[in-house]
Amino acid sequence: MAASGGSRGGGPRRPARVTRPTNGKAGRGGAPRKATAKKTTPSRGVTPGPAGAPMLPPGPFRLGAVEGATPGKWIDTWKARHPGIPLDLTPLGLDDQHEALMAHAVDAAIVRLPIDRTGLHVIPLYDEVPVVVCAADSHLTAAEELTLADLADEIVIVPRQAPLHIEVPGSVSPRFAPPGSVGEAIATVAAGVGVVIVPMSLARLHHRKDVAHRPLVDGPASPVALAWAAGADGETPTLVDAFIGIVRGRTANSSR
Repeated sequence: MAASGGSRGGGPRRPARVTRPTNGKAGRGGAPRKATAKKTTPSRGVTPGPAGAPMLPPGPFRLGAVEGATPGKWIDTWKARHPGIPLDLTPLGLDDQHEALMAHAVDAAIVRLPIDRTGLHVIPLYDEVPVVVCAADSHLTAAEELTLADLADEIVIVPRQAPLHIEVPGSVSPRFAPPGSVGEAIATVAAGVGVVIVPMSLARLHHRKDVAHRPLVDGPASPVALAWAAGADGETPTLVDAFIGIVRGRTANSSR
């Protein structure tokens, strides 16, 4: 009779061979597990920028804009380039530009010059053409463009928040208190009283059927600029620098 526990043929059984995984950890069925690369994620509080660009804080980036400014194309580029960082647009009055920047209510602002530059960095962007806004049936509309001489004897209205300060030789000062804003001044002009000189963007913004505007060829241009508060360390904040790159036409992968 064969001995209990023996193999067929009467020989002794060989002990089962155990294979040990090389990494010390067995997978299913005793086979070694394959090593897998760990995924790396950026630290909290930063957003990866384009390849080669620095990591950006999560935002939001707060951009102020004076009335008449047109930052739409730059905002569209920001959204395409930094989709994970919100951009908040804040309207600013002429009298609010400097205060909003110095109080850090906004990170940067598109401002209308002149502005008090104390504590600010300023980059010129573009100049706006000045125009004369008059009633739609005014005799001034007979010309395609106007000069300061054409405005002699005209009542020139200057709003309290005036985007342009122009001396018009021979003009007449209004006998009423100045309107508070450009929109109110243009409404007064629509009633057939006087004219107002503003940058073209504001004439278009407040356009109405009962007014017209003509370029003032010898009037001063209205400069528009990007401004931000100067930091104590002299460094430009990272999000502001990213927006400056867009404004200046830098590509997503270009350095400062």
